[in-house]
Amino acid sequence: MIPTKTTTGPILLTGATGQVGGELLNTLSPLGEVIAPLRSTLDLINLQSIRDTIRTLRPRWIVNPAAYTAVDKAETEPDLAYAINRDAVRVIGEEAATIGAGVIHFSTDYVFDGTGTKPYVETDPTNPVSVYGASKLAGEQTLAQSGAAHLIFRTSWVYGARGKNFLLTILKLAREREHLRVIGDQYGAPTWSRDLAQMTAHVIDQAEAAANGQNLTAPLVDSSGVYHISGAGETTWYGFAAEAVRQQREREPGIRFAEIEAIPATEYPLPAKRPANSRLNCTKLQQRFNWRMPNWHESLQKVLAEL
Repeated sequence: MIPTKTTTGPILLTGATGQVGGELLNTLSPLGEVIAPLRSTLDLINLQSIRDTIRTLRPRWIVNPAAYTAVDKAETEPDLAYAINRDAVRVIGEEAATIGAGVIHFSTDYVFDGTGTKPYVETDPTNPVSVYGASKLAGEQTLAQSGAAHLIFRTSWVYGARGKNFLLTILKLAREREHLRVIGDQYGAPTWSRDLAQMTAHVIDQAEAAANGQNLTAPLVDSSGVYHISGAGETTWYGFAAEAVRQQREREPGIRFAEIEAIPATEYPLPAKRPANSRLNCTKLQQRFNWRMPNWHESLQKVLAEL
């Protein structure tokens, strides 16, 4: 249970219309005032609008789930991907450092090349194989260099009951087709956007308790850095799709859903390369903030119940 009104200043939230941002808007509100500007006020492509917004609002926290996430399109739009995923994050960090605000920023498993055979830990070498992954890594690096007290949460395979995501796409196609072919040799863990939001609220609450109304820099100085956070357990895209359809068949026994076949990634070429191994070791976050994510099966069941 997150106590109410634990922050002593406003929380500036970017990307509130996205699937993670929307959940954060609801989950962070009990902690204090959450300000989620429209794009007309805060445009991540317009660096001056970022500076003006932060200087005007002087938030205690800046929570940034907003990102350029069109993985394949980024291959032909690298400038736009870097503008949002790197340059905007740099400015957020610089302005946060000036006013002593804490920054929570979301990143991705795509900073790795996926050739590892174990779940990645935060200190493993990064080697993105796509423009999207490279731009997100650049954002991590520029935030770390900004001097702001910050927490970077790398996550994977985010989905939810809203927005555009793999789960909703699969369920739509499974109703429309008799047969679906889904990649079965890329491994990771689906992560519910609401689980991410609840974890974020928990972390902010802990930091505020340590700050005791004072500046956030001191309580965050020892914990600043990168943390991995994804649903517990592991599966493949095929496994995720098959389980989602299996559960939905039980909910809607009168509906005919597609049969799903596992295929290798080589049979479904895409403009941007994806990591074959997207598994993340989340031990560091568990130890530092005493937070353990639910198993992805459990979260999937809750999401399907909301559809």
